[in-house]
This record gives sequence, C-alpha cells and structure tokens, in this order.
Amino acid sequence: MTRETHLRELGVRGVAGHLGIEILEVKPERVVGTMPVDERTCQPFGILHGGASLLLAETVASVGAIGRIDLEKFMAVGQEINANHLRGKSEGTVTATAVPLHVGRTSQVWSIEIRDEEGRMVCVSRCTMAIVAKR
Repeated sequence: MTRETHLRELGVRGVAGHLGIEILEVKPERVVGTMPVDERTCQPFGILHGGASLLLAETVASVGAIGRIDLEKFMAVGQEINANHLRGKSEGTVTATAVPLHVGRTSQVWSIEIRDEEGRMVCVSRCTMAIVAKR
C-alpha cells in the first residue's frame, strides 16, 4: 500500500467515513476531499450544517498534517479551528482544498476552502494542528 493510499484511508476512519467524506488527493502542497450534502450533513432546515463543514475542513487539514510527519513517532491533533460560512447549500457535493500556511516542528497551520460544484465558496476555514510525540 502506498503512503498516499494509507493517508486516504486514515482520513475517512470514524465520523468522516460515516458522513461520506472521501479524500481525493494527498500531496505535500494540498489535500482535497469531498463530502455529500445530504441528510447526514444537513441541519434541520435542510442546509449544510456548519459543524459538518468544520469536520470536513479538519479532516483534510489532518490528512495534510499527518502526511508531513513520521507516523511512527508523532501524531497530529487539532488544536484550533475557525470558519466563516459564506453560502448555504442544500444538496450535491462540496469540495475542500487544504493548503499549508505554516509547517513547523510542533505545529502546522492549514487554510481550507470549501466550494460547491460551480466553484463558489461555501466556507473558508483555518486549522491549527499540534504535532505531538506518541506515547
């Protein structure tokens, strides 16, 4: 199994997989993932739940972060995330693209844009990942 395949599989374990998130691309300069907008990811009024957008954002940032560390010695954990929800979405698919802003020894900062099928921005997020030694 290639490292990219391994990272894609890690990225969709747990809640991300339950929401239908798929990791499409894992490169050092960016990670791309998609999520359906359906009954699993919408709030009671039928539009994409902000928490689902944040989960997608942190998922692609996490995959990017673990792709840059030695997984035998370290792990990446979310330390802070923020988001601006810019456009409602009630069906279809959203695509998140994460790019690193800072890659340090103990932290990484990722910028994530979530867009709809027409390329319109749905959400913009920034996620800080702490890089910690495995115990």
